[in-house]
Amino acid sequence: MIGSWLDWDRDGRDWPHRSASRFVSTAGIGWHVQEMGPADAPVLLLLHGTGASSHSWRHLLPLLSTVYRVVVPDLPCHGFSRPQGWPDLSLNGMTGAIQSLIALLGIAPTGIIGHSAGAAIAVSLGAKPAAQTKPLVIGINGAFRPIRGERVFSPLAKALFAAPLSASLFALVARGGWFGDNLLTATGSPIDPAGAALYRRLLTASSHVRGALGMMAAWDLTRFDALLSALPQPPVLIAAKDDPMVPCGDSRHAASVARGASLTLVDRGGHLLHECRADLVAGLITDALRARPANRVDAA
Repeated sequence: MIGSWLDWDRDGRDWPHRSASRFVSTAGIGWHVQEMGPADAPVLLLLHGTGASSHSWRHLLPLLSTVYRVVVPDLPCHGFSRPQGWPDLSLNGMTGAIQSLIALLGIAPTGIIGHSAGAAIAVSLGAKPAAQTKPLVIGINGAFRPIRGERVFSPLAKALFAAPLSASLFALVARGGWFGDNLLTATGSPIDPAGAALYRRLLTASSHVRGALGMMAAWDLTRFDALLSALPQPPVLIAAKDDPMVPCGDSRHAASVARGASLTLVDRGGHLLHECRADLVAGLITDALRARPANRVDAA
């Protein structure tokens, strides 16, 4: 496989919550997983979005782990999760890989919380009839519909993924700093300098970049409404009105399809809402887990 992977001893030396990290293998993937909180507490599974990693939850981990056992993996081909071969990065493929990880860890999540594309994976996991439990699915700026301009973007992503050298070129350009900074600016979220530096570090690893491109190229949400309708427990959806990357209309649409869904709209925070307003998001998550909210649309 062409490309460079992040090295834990070098690139992970100052990784957020490094002491909570461990590495396990299943489904042909060497997973990087972080766990925090009481071992006997209800489990929350947190899934990051395309191109991110476990670091995306760095501010939420200590807030949620006072009550819950929080499990945070790097998705396949993201961050420090390395495959033995190139895996299936489609929604079904990602769902199956996470199911294998859940089985290996021996957990039955009370809640599955996903951001952006991770929210779509959370819905897919929650809709599976074989699930041992009926976890509460919580989506943050969920990417629940095909992206705008998909007729152009999807073939482009496929072409870039098919040419591994393109990922190396992206990573090379990212070393200059401005490329990653511009991408973060495009999220509309005021990210702290330490977090921005971690995103830049991810973008300099060509295999991580290729993993993000491969996920985009394989993503197909044309039948996603059926998964939303199949959720056995009404989901909780949180979206920022000022998200320039995934419009809050995605969450509005999902709330209209999923039975009994609740939707909270936040005035500001951008796409990385959970990173720049962690206290607010943690409060919304814990409130949702403590008592299933009534069917409503809120403003925060």
